[in-house]
Amino acid sequence: MSKPSTIDEPQRKAAPTGVLGEWRDLLERHAVVSCALEKALAVHGIGLSEFETLERLVDAQCGNYRMSDLSGDIYLSQSALSRAVARLERDGLVSRNMCADDRRAVFVCLTDKGREVYETVLPTHREVLDRCL
Repeated sequence: MSKPSTIDEPQRKAAPTGVLGEWRDLLERHAVVSCALEKALAVHGIGLSEFETLERLVDAQCGNYRMSDLSGDIYLSQSALSRAVARLERDGLVSRNMCADDRRAVFVCLTDKGREVYETVLPTHREVLDRCL
């Protein structure tokens, strides 16, 4: 016969199933991988948002990436992307330029230093993904 629970002993609920269970599993997996990446990338002096931004710039294979296009291609909010780009610019990894034809548009360009940092950090990033996924 089981004893009734007391205030000190919280009752355990069954793990959710179906779509809610899948959603929570996805959130947990994302958190584990993101935390592992943040920790590993910090050794290189770069955050996950900054690395993801560099990677998008490398993948685009273009000299100038319109900030509005970059915003649509990355999981970051527009304000988080602006902060990440500002940090990358401060560290000399990207440059920002105004569009000559449209003064509202801003282009982001990967610098040589940015490409070097990306190439240095890439093996660490992939090793963490391989380990966690």
